[in-house]
Amino acid sequence: MKHIQSRDNALFKQLRKLAESGRERRKSGLTLLDGVHLVQAYEAAFGRLEPLIVAESATSGEVADYAAGREVVVLADALMRDLGLVDTPSGLLAMAPIPAAREGFRPDRDAILLDGVQDPGNLGTLLRTAAAAGIRQAVLSPGCASAWSPKVLRAGQGAHFALSIHEEADLQAVMSDYAGTTAVTCLDGATSLYEAAWSGPVAWVFGAEGQGVSLPLIESAGLRIRIPMPGDVESLNVAAAAAICLFEAVRRRLA
Repeated sequence: MKHIQSRDNALFKQLRKLAESGRERRKSGLTLLDGVHLVQAYEAAFGRLEPLIVAESATSGEVADYAAGREVVVLADALMRDLGLVDTPSGLLAMAPIPAAREGFRPDRDAILLDGVQDPGNLGTLLRTAAAAGIRQAVLSPGCASAWSPKVLRAGQGAHFALSIHEEADLQAVMSDYAGTTAVTCLDGATSLYEAAWSGPVAWVFGAEGQGVSLPLIESAGLRIRIPMPGDVESLNVAAAAAICLFEAVRRRLA
């Protein structure tokens, strides 16, 4: 069992680059998974990961139980905190190859299309919500946060591994070629979610936290939807809005 105490250690430097740099993740084809649940979900989909990186203070309990019988590197607690992945580190990390999209985009299946969603927590939650609603493909515009960043992965809690994720995509082209209904949330000229009619597959378009979906995409959508809000607020968090729309679609299909 190897112990790392120094910031000059080569493995720690690699971990830090993967934690901080999207360019390094793209170059190496690796990312970092934080926590037993996320590592377990990855391994269930893609196979065993070694070594596991375990914090000094986590050499007993759930993390230690999961790492038993594995190749393990013990990282000083201060170094684990220095990686800055989350406010409260779980005590377990793994370096993992970034999976390729499971398949090419299918224009005859449900999808979420994300336009400039930059907040890692929102992006991970959107992917998790889509997977929970039975959607199996996500398409991200160039302005989105990196889907495979450690913070997005942590927020997704394993949803990534149930999705075919396509990054740096031309959403306008995807919408033009889509075989079903393209639906966008907006205010102008929109129909209430609970009154809107659609059938067949739907590509749901959700936009950036501040400005929402870009005007060209709104104009390209086949259906404009608004979420009725009787309370005294102007808008919803994008992940909350997506959850309402996607599970309204689930409700209709199960009715």
